[in-house]
Amino acid sequence: MGVSTSVPEEGVAVVTVDFPPVNALPVHGWYALADSVRAAGADRKVRCVVLTAEGRGFNAGVDIKEIRRTAGHEALIGANRGCYEAFAAVYDCEVPVVAAVQGFCLGGGIGLAGNADAIVAADDAVFGLPELDRGALGAATHLARLVPQHLMRALYYTSRTVTAEELHLHGSVWRVVPRPQLRDAALELARQIAAKDGSLIRLAKAAINGIDPVDVRRSYRFEQGFTFEASLSGVADRVRGTFGGDDGTFGMDGEQRS
Repeated sequence: MGVSTSVPEEGVAVVTVDFPPVNALPVHGWYALADSVRAAGADRKVRCVVLTAEGRGFNAGVDIKEIRRTAGHEALIGANRGCYEAFAAVYDCEVPVVAAVQGFCLGGGIGLAGNADAIVAADDAVFGLPELDRGALGAATHLARLVPQHLMRALYYTSRTVTAEELHLHGSVWRVVPRPQLRDAALELARQIAAKDGSLIRLAKAAINGIDPVDVRRSYRFEQGFTFEASLSGVADRVRGTFGGDDGTFGMDGEQRS
């Protein structure tokens, strides 16, 4: 359990997240992910990083239970800062990052995938921001990198999800494959990127980041301010208090309610 890094072939590092049961990351998990991505990108032998996850889904966002059971705002502040660091680490990684997404990609998962350079998805992948159902705000910055503006707003306000195939039609998912083929498909794309000159691919990554029309770090930090405002006003606690129930069904993040 945790975050691990492997180098399955020359030039490609794979950073794998594994926080059962649904990859809802605790505060320390976000920082561990950030550190691993930064370290992989800083390795001069690496020319592409694949970000993947074990288990049922790619990422279910922050660990809501950790926030609810921690007195005061320490866990909320930690989650805010940890997400910021992890999302920035993916975006600022010195080499391109390919996100390999299976199952649910929700909340913080959108921040990771939205900041990746390319996305390969399993045919069972779904993407969305259930933030309003969790008493939070944020990551619209990253969802806006995946879908057109008005669709982003509709998805955000309704907490609905979109499929990998729908994102493929929008051009934000490179390829959709059956789930058993996901790792191989992600490695195939990473291999093509890693075949480029290491110094030149780093220059290309910096150049493309430099022409982005939106500063994703600043815009996401702006969104986070409203999350904290919602918490201080009591709105967030009121909404989070309704998260989960006693019907034994699964929430939008795939986590069994209890």
